[in-house]
Amino acid sequence: MLPNKSDNPGEWPVTRILVVDDDVELCELLEQYLSSQGFQIDAVHDGSAGVERALSGIYSLVVLDVMLPGIRGFEVLRQIRAKSSLPVIMLTAHGDDVDRIVGLEIGADDYLPKPYNPRELAARINAVLRRTAASPAKDVLTPVTILLDDVRLDTRARTARHNTRDVELTSAEFELLAMFFKSPGQVLSRDDLVKSALGRDLEPSDRSLDVHVSNLRKKLGPCPDGTERIRAIRNVGYVYVVTDASQ
Repeated sequence: MLPNKSDNPGEWPVTRILVVDDDVELCELLEQYLSSQGFQIDAVHDGSAGVERALSGIYSLVVLDVMLPGIRGFEVLRQIRAKSSLPVIMLTAHGDDVDRIVGLEIGADDYLPKPYNPRELAARINAVLRRTAASPAKDVLTPVTILLDDVRLDTRARTARHNTRDVELTSAEFELLAMFFKSPGQVLSRDDLVKSALGRDLEPSDRSLDVHVSNLRKKLGPCPDGTERIRAIRNVGYVYVVTDASQ
């Protein structure tokens, strides 16, 4: 999703970010910092308002806290994902691996544990926006459509199909699948996958890559011959399995 245009004609396009967090003071601090980085920030403080605003079509990304009054962040994310592929970064409790994993399984593009540095959040936002914005220059150099077995990937439209069924992918899942499709049958390291697909370095005990791969497996299913489509290589990374029929 590309940044939204400014509401004022003649101005440079503005990337509009929605922050859903019940900590009013934190939202004000984020607005000050992220505005200085060129973002336009709107904040709401409960889940219901967050869903409504997120689905309005005017935002490039949502920063969503897990702990919210009324509807929790996970349910907000579920309701967003039911209707939109809008990028979402979850804010989770520090050290709570369960919240991080659940958020990624539901469809979050990335997460950041609290407390966090606003500069780190800005970096995560930029990384997610980079991978969700199509690059015309790259499209000229790479095939628009790649077919492996029963899965077809459109790199320009950023869509995937399994047989005749459209597969809804988050930005991170699409980037991972695109990497696998560019190197089918080759082992890709965890470091390379995280750096290229998630736009950051691999962190100690970071399971986000494993969750994204698990989501891809569930959405794409096994290979046509029933074997595992994406295979883990212990202590190294992952390989997208290529059947004899697709070679």
